[in-house]
Amino acid sequence: MIAIPVAVTLGTAAGYLATRRTVERLRAELADAAWQLTHDPLTGLLNRIGLRTAHNAVAAGPPCPLIVILLDLDRFKEVNDAHGHDAGDDLLMEVADRLGHLADAADGTAARLSGDEFAAILPLRHHRLDDVADQITTAIAAPVTIQAGNGPVTVTVTASVGMTITASTDRLEDGPLHRADTAMYQAKHHGGDRHLLYTPGMVMPEQGHRRGPRPRDLRRDRSGSVE
Repeated sequence: MIAIPVAVTLGTAAGYLATRRTVERLRAELADAAWQLTHDPLTGLLNRIGLRTAHNAVAAGPPCPLIVILLDLDRFKEVNDAHGHDAGDDLLMEVADRLGHLADAADGTAARLSGDEFAAILPLRHHRLDDVADQITTAIAAPVTIQAGNGPVTVTVTASVGMTITASTDRLEDGPLHRADTAMYQAKHHGGDRHLLYTPGMVMPEQGHRRGPRPRDLRRDRSGSVE
């Protein structure tokens, strides 16, 4: 008569443990899926969706001015062509680490948008724009050791940096990213390895001076909206 309740109790416990393991597994899978949705798999930085999410979180708080930064590496294609895509990936990961550390130190957020294009959102607070930009360009211009086909190789790249100031309540896609993008391409048009702050009236350089349309430019052209 005692064996029956014991068996029922053991069976219930086993069922509870199995259910808990299933729930924990599903939670882990959900967390992993959410991470992949919002992060760049190569560098671990936020991707475009993650950057929007981070900005929305800031926008939900007290209004404050933000620095929106877009940067593009100068001569990155030369590294890929000379040493291969794996070496290029090494370089991108190192740049991402440097930018991520700088953004963290400024209580901001960094992201890789596509290819060798990165972004950051920082609270303006007491930060001087020139100081922030100088820190970024200096950090990126420091030599990087990458693994090429014939062994370690030290390379140096620079960055073209565009910046704009915006209210935290402004939608990121409604102007700030485009303004920073315009300033960044003007910096690249003027030789690269420099930073520019967007000013009213600033426009994109002539198409011939750019490296060619990016996928998001083509999407923007088709939809008539600015990302």
